[in-house]
Amino acid sequence: MRTPRLLRARHDHGGRERGGFFRHTRHAKLYPPTDIPRVKKKTVSDTPPPFRRIVAAIRNRIVSGELPIGGRVPSIRQIMQEWGVAMATATKVLATMRQEGLVQTLPGVGTVVAAPTERPTSSGERRIPRNADANLSSEQIVRAAMAIADSGGLKALTMRRVAVELNVTTVSLMRQVGGEDELIVRMADAAFGEHPFPRVPPKGWRARLELGARTQWQIYRRHPWLAQAMSFTRPILTPHTLAHSEWGLAALDGLGLSPEAMFQVHISIANYVRATAINLVPEAEAEQDTGVTDTQWVESQRDTLGRIFASGAFPVFSRLQAMQSETDLGLETLLEFGLQRMLDGVAAMLGRNAD
Repeated sequence: MRTPRLLRARHDHGGRERGGFFRHTRHAKLYPPTDIPRVKKKTVSDTPPPFRRIVAAIRNRIVSGELPIGGRVPSIRQIMQEWGVAMATATKVLATMRQEGLVQTLPGVGTVVAAPTERPTSSGERRIPRNADANLSSEQIVRAAMAIADSGGLKALTMRRVAVELNVTTVSLMRQVGGEDELIVRMADAAFGEHPFPRVPPKGWRARLELGARTQWQIYRRHPWLAQAMSFTRPILTPHTLAHSEWGLAALDGLGLSPEAMFQVHISIANYVRATAINLVPEAEAEQDTGVTDTQWVESQRDTLGRIFASGAFPVFSRLQAMQSETDLGLETLLEFGLQRMLDGVAAMLGRNAD
């Protein structure tokens, strides 16, 4: 009789069994090699990717009512901190929830929970991306991109993200508006075009420069990402950005300044406003991440400052702080103070007073 394959390999050359275990194998069930039961191992493909798990967690918060309709959902930065994932993963979470109709982006507000009527049906059917060329105007694409940047900054803006938001393919989107750099140029032009100057300018060069600077500040306040997009070494030259240059240069025209001096004054003031506005993004992110306003943060540091001043190492700072119980060092206050000092310098150049 032939020896079973599993046992045959365990016999020595003389046909004798080796080891005590095999003396009792006749009482055990023997499986041919192909019939041995196997335990299925859990593979990586069986585990949902991190962004899917995060989407499921936020979806549960929405279903349970923890996140109400219209309530703000975690931002990209908050998702990164809470779940310990990279920015790309956090961005994909929000993009997926938009595609599923769970959330929507509102300009000036951010990403919020969408109303049930705006969500997909219970069948869970996914939308088929459509062709941007036939359905969307360039203005609609630019506005969608601006809404993304307004809520998440330029770091959240990608062509794919805009395509998901508009339910179009990335290729068709790029065919219509170009690449990301060109899209940002269009966004900047649209942002500056939201605040046209009056047909009749105010009287006097100083009043005109003040209006120009304050208008730019309001634009940066509405679109904080814009300050990061602007450059004065490689400026964005579009009709609406040039309109601001024309306004500033026209205010200085005919006052006896050289062309070089006129450009220097205009660019210095515009760059000062932009440099101040650069602080808007980290300020907004810090408040969104911590829930603490700048004023509240300063209040929380009073004890620490008190200990530092008590050391006597900073006598002037300590004395001024004691004399001024409440100092307004907000960005708008600092902007206005610096703007007036710059205009005082222009007045000195012109040899006449501010009026």
